[in-house]
Amino acid sequence: MHQLKVGYVTASVSRQAGGLFGAVCGLAKAVNCSDKINLQTFSLRDACSDKDADNWKVIKPHLFDVWGSSAIGYAPDMLPAMEAEKLDLLHTHGVWMYPSVASYQWAQRCGRPYLISAHGMLDTWALQNSKWKKQMAGWLYEVSHLKGAACLHALCESEAMSYRAFGLHNPICVIPNGIDLPFGKRAAFSPWEGRLPVGSKVLLFLGRLHPKKGIEQLIKAWSLACKADNCLSHDWRLVVTGWDDGGGYEAVLRSLTDELNATAQVLFTGPLFGSEKQAALDFADAFVLPSLSEGLPMAPLEAWASGMPVIMTEQCNLPEGFAHEAAIRIEPETASIMRALLLLFSMSEDELKDMGLRGQQLVQERFTWDRVGAEMCQVYDWISGDSLKPSCVLES
Repeated sequence: MHQLKVGYVTASVSRQAGGLFGAVCGLAKAVNCSDKINLQTFSLRDACSDKDADNWKVIKPHLFDVWGSSAIGYAPDMLPAMEAEKLDLLHTHGVWMYPSVASYQWAQRCGRPYLISAHGMLDTWALQNSKWKKQMAGWLYEVSHLKGAACLHALCESEAMSYRAFGLHNPICVIPNGIDLPFGKRAAFSPWEGRLPVGSKVLLFLGRLHPKKGIEQLIKAWSLACKADNCLSHDWRLVVTGWDDGGGYEAVLRSLTDELNATAQVLFTGPLFGSEKQAALDFADAFVLPSLSEGLPMAPLEAWASGMPVIMTEQCNLPEGFAHEAAIRIEPETASIMRALLLLFSMSEDELKDMGLRGQQLVQERFTWDRVGAEMCQVYDWISGDSLKPSCVLES
């Protein structure tokens, strides 16, 4: 049997990539399980890449030192290494950095096809963030890189529409992120053990601390909801778990919490990874993601896999959650979030459990890595000319 040699190119293979860490690593392990795929991964070296290498299991990423600005990620040794591996095709994850340049030059030199997953980086909100820098990168290399792809990978229909709005006419495969279902014993202790009153119910935010996540609106809504319901919220606490994405945003959030006199109701844990992160998912009672923009976030899938009800915006691009009554829909603004919180506070234990179980069933049916990996392997076969176009591919 002929094995396809597939290369994954990404800016980071560590926790510094945020949600892309779990998404790219999970997909890589899923497709590498196929007897037909021989996978290599190429990435920039960062402060956590060696520490997180074990998460990639048998896939040992090729890491390259960055020259100059980490925001650009110029790594001159990356392209020669990709050429030396004699790859059949390339799959690039993320845009706007040097790995896009390496990907495009590899295709020009080797005459082989490549696929691009933008992971939400071409959505309207994302394009407006650091707009002039992205316009410059687009003019220099990214537009050519995107237009030259044999196929674009969209995580959802909304992202496929964002590709078309950007002016791209390539074929698009629509395949979601996946998730590993929790196995093994529940953690013995929560990360907030001894920091919250015994018996507290926890609404968990888990992710990057960044303005697009809507955390400021969430904290304002939390303060208003706790004042409005008189007694229903007394058992609930908001736990904000995540890493500061630069610029001191966590300090902004803590200052806002102080101003609203909500420090007794809101706990910041800092970033949690590995077993500590799973312990947070094990012990939380509900999950919230009030984002203004996402590709297809991993955190709600992790929450559903752990049996939790979810509060989220349409911008999370998981409409299946609303259709299966596993999530409460909100707008990324304070009043809407407050109404959802009041609804959450009024729900019984059985109602919370039933909503979480519906989410768990949804993940099992649609979002396991086995299913996602199999779909992606079909796309690789098609791009390489070994099979017919899969049903997940949309033509222009």
